[in-house]
Amino acid sequence: MNRAPVLFFNVLVIATCGLIYELLAGTLASYVLGDSVTQFSLIIGLYLFALGIGSWLSRFVESGLARCFVEVELGVALLGGLSAPALFLSFPRVSHFQAVLYPLVIAIGTLVGLEIPLLMRILKDHLDFKELVSRVLTFDYIGALAASLLFPLLLVPKLGLMRTSLLFGILNALVGLWATWLLKPLIPGSVNGMRLRAFFVIAILLAAFVKADRLTSIAEEDQFGEKVLYARSTPYQRIVLTRGRAGLNLFLNSHHQFNAVDEYRYHEALAHPAMLASDSPRRVLILGGGDGLALREVLKYSTVESVTLVDIDPEMTTLAKNFAPLAELNRFAFDDPRVRTVNQDAMIWIEQIAEMFDAVIIDFPDPNNFALGKLYSTRFFNLLQTRLSPEAAVSIQCTSPLASRLSYWCILRTMEAAGFIVKPYHAAVPSFGVWGFALAKLKTFDPPSRSPEGLRFLDDATLAGLFSLPADLAPVEVSINRLDNQALVRYYETESKR
Repeated sequence: MNRAPVLFFNVLVIATCGLIYELLAGTLASYVLGDSVTQFSLIIGLYLFALGIGSWLSRFVESGLARCFVEVELGVALLGGLSAPALFLSFPRVSHFQAVLYPLVIAIGTLVGLEIPLLMRILKDHLDFKELVSRVLTFDYIGALAASLLFPLLLVPKLGLMRTSLLFGILNALVGLWATWLLKPLIPGSVNGMRLRAFFVIAILLAAFVKADRLTSIAEEDQFGEKVLYARSTPYQRIVLTRGRAGLNLFLNSHHQFNAVDEYRYHEALAHPAMLASDSPRRVLILGGGDGLALREVLKYSTVESVTLVDIDPEMTTLAKNFAPLAELNRFAFDDPRVRTVNQDAMIWIEQIAEMFDAVIIDFPDPNNFALGKLYSTRFFNLLQTRLSPEAAVSIQCTSPLASRLSYWCILRTMEAAGFIVKPYHAAVPSFGVWGFALAKLKTFDPPSRSPEGLRFLDDATLAGLFSLPADLAPVEVSINRLDNQALVRYYETESKR
């Protein structure tokens, strides 16, 4: 029997599964640790290094190549398949998460690195060397492409991280089981023991796959310390809503976005300065803010005729409209006929439209990766200028000027470099501490001094106090954030580690 075509299919499966495990580890690391650029770089580097270790170790396998291949395949299935559940469940329980993460990546990479050389040696009797190398590498790279396309576009949105890990573990185990028949003539002695182990591994992974939702809930409830009301992975982020004694909480990729007990402080400070500085705005733009809480504040103004809210994730805006606890908190803002929702990348959308706006509220997540960092760049702020009416004002959240001082001033200096006149301000939000904002216009202006009536946090005195910065929030020297340097992301990653 010519085993070559089937074994080349195994190469494809091995390459796809191996890269899926790597992508899972990198994604989980960035979710729970932040610092996504560094984490993905480390995971990729460690995985490639471990592939080399596995390839080097394969030279010590002198005999029993087929048996060794099956055993390694089952090892990859069990370790890789359980990697996401293990990482999810260990994060809230261990003090040094990296001590679990990095050895796991190295172990998986080493086993995957063993597989390809073993298969090549098994195949050497069927093909000449030139043909063997070209075909193995071709299927290896095709597998890498398949994994890189399937992971963000299909697997994570449809299955979630945990089920994706378990599914590919099952696939690895099935390949190992199949190999006990395919390679039986090359395996001396009985293969019944290997087949029993394969069935055992498949059974474990199938049971975990069925219970994946419960395992995820346990892990997230341990991580956040509260009951999980809603959790879903989308192509853009992991959305988790929890409820504890303090009320509703939103987490995006494990980063806390608000606590219902004090979110009004943040959103009043974000929205009202720009609305007041814009002189009776009629057309308002909200960038980010898919939870609808900044939208709630904007809709308090009777002068507003239309509000366009741009958030990249349709799952987030749909949740804010239809999920009762969140819709009640934003006072059903998305049902207001003045509101139009756009689910698109804000930078691309700004570049494509021709509309003009009288006030802009920017509520992007913190700049913890390059995709978000671009939204705080000179390029983005230059594009934004072209969409502003002469009296328009812009307010933007800028991270904490106390805990992330370099990041805060980088955003302000970048806006100034793009041509804005910028006024820094801050507010105390107990869930987050001192939080920073900026108010900007295209001409010289004074900060607003009169607050609307009926707000929970802002009054005239409090509004004036927002723009008085203490000495420990004073400006520091920073670089301008441009698309080609992403200085802000580097500042934020350094400061977030503290």
